Amino acid sequence: MTTVYDFQAETIGGELQSLSAYKGKVLLIVNTASKCGFTRQYADLQQLYEQYKDKGLEILGFPCNQFGGQEPGSNEEVEQFCQVNYGVSFPLFAKIDVRDEGAHPLFQYLTEAGPFKGFDTTTPGGQRMDSFLREKMPEWMQDNSIKWNFTKFLVDRSGHVAGRFESVVEIADLKEAARQLL
Repeated sequence: MTTVYDFQAETIGGELQSLSAYKGKVLLIVNTASKCGFTRQYADLQQLYEQYKDKGLEILGFPCNQFGGQEPGSNEEVEQFCQVNYGVSFPLFAKIDVRDEGAHPLFQYLTEAGPFKGFDTTTPGGQRMDSFLREKMPEWMQDNSIKWNFTKFLVDRSGHVAGRFESVVEIADLKEAARQLL
């Protein structure tokens, strides 16, 4: 059975990294962007990482420029932005595509293992994202693909997707799910 450990990706520093290096850890894999309304989640991701890294949590950030061109910089610029503005110390990877034909194989796996279940339209943020995508990109709502920046996949210690949290889900709202896997 396929797990996240079967994939590799280029680090933000340009080295090929096998995700098998994270075997036995709980992972939170996130597609990120520096100029998005959700970019502020970097601060909460860093706080979560600092709180639980010694208990086995690893956060992996994958910058992506597919959603409104909100990650236009080079890998070096992304890394500097994250460190200067949010003190990010969790691993960042090179910019990739996370949806459509060119989607990185890891994200192809994640979206099938953690299917899209819709936005929580009982919340203002969920209602806005649902309306925005249905109006502007209705075809994106038809499959399990990544819908926007800061989609988060929680992966258990055996490398299987344990949960998917859409962009509008705050880090505080997934913290308990992550803690339970540690």
